Amino acid sequence: MRSIWNGAISFGLVSIPIKLVNATESHAVSFRQIHTEDGGRIRYRKVCELEDREVTQAEIGKAYEDADGSMIPITDEDLSQLPIPTARTIEIVAFVPEDRIDPLQMGSAYYLAASGAPAAKPYTLLREALKRSNRVAIAKFALRGRERLGMLRVVGDAIAMHGLLWPDEVRAPEGVAPEAGVTVRDQELDLADALMDTLGEIDLDDLHDEYREAVEEVVAAKAAGERPPEVREEAAPGKVLDLMAALESSVRAARESRDGEETGAPEKAQVRSLPQRGTSSRRAPKETGGKKSTSAAKKTAAKKAEPKKSTAGSAGAAKKTAAKSTAKKAAAKSTTRSGDRATARGTAKSTAKKTASRRRSA
Repeated sequence: MRSIWNGAISFGLVSIPIKLVNATESHAVSFRQIHTEDGGRIRYRKVCELEDREVTQAEIGKAYEDADGSMIPITDEDLSQLPIPTARTIEIVAFVPEDRIDPLQMGSAYYLAASGAPAAKPYTLLREALKRSNRVAIAKFALRGRERLGMLRVVGDAIAMHGLLWPDEVRAPEGVAPEAGVTVRDQELDLADALMDTLGEIDLDDLHDEYREAVEEVVAAKAAGERPPEVREEAAPGKVLDLMAALESSVRAARESRDGEETGAPEKAQVRSLPQRGTSSRRAPKETGGKKSTSAAKKTAAKKAEPKKSTAGSAGAAKKTAAKSTAKKAAAKSTTRSGDRATARGTAKSTAKKTASRRRSA
């Protein structure tokens, strides 16, 4: 990494040569201004208002604008004479607990790299001292013509420095909070806690800039002469006026997103087999149209085979019952016929005997 500032850390009488490098980088997609008619670049030119001509960088200096609009020239020589002891030094002024630093003060982050072999020992000493004390160092340093405030802390095996705003540069939050008195119920706090627990924690490494990725896809498609991908429109959430309902919906949606289950949705219907009905209480089907009861039994069995009324087992039982009933009826009819035949024979014999007796009497 390229250093942007060279100097030393002043740790009491210990001096640690270091190089200042940027700890962060921007991945934002930048655009250029063009003339929409012909695609030509639009550039800003530095023009002197008095002479109405473009000037070079060597002709440009600094000035302070006074309240009446007049310009007071300030040269680099004027600034070099300022009593700034931190021109090339990061001067540590105190060690404080990290929670003493208001995050609103934190700005740009830098890595402090040891400059050369002689800096390795004092660099390591300061790093280990910060680790063991669980504190951070507050320091002053000068960068780009300004004296700044910084916070040194340990990141892995390196020392990082966060640029801090001066305390008087942080504005008080006046007029930001709601002025009207608002009462929050315990039930609402319980739902808010449940929502926080449901959302849980997240690995910050899993977060990424979806907007930048979408812009890059559009640029790639345009460069290839293709049509840019269409944006998928998401359904706008309904307007919920009830805070409790909004919290409950949020908790339910968070659980569905995390677990992949539809919490609170109605349970799926369970298909259960109907209990088999006894066949002993059923009446034997009547004969219709001169047909035997077997035909009626088949129709009854067919009705039982329908899934809404019975199962395959009950249909088989119905067939067996119908077959038994048919066999019993057939046996009964056979018995009846045999009885009729015996009766007819007895009647014939009795008639023959009577006729013979009459003939004898004659």
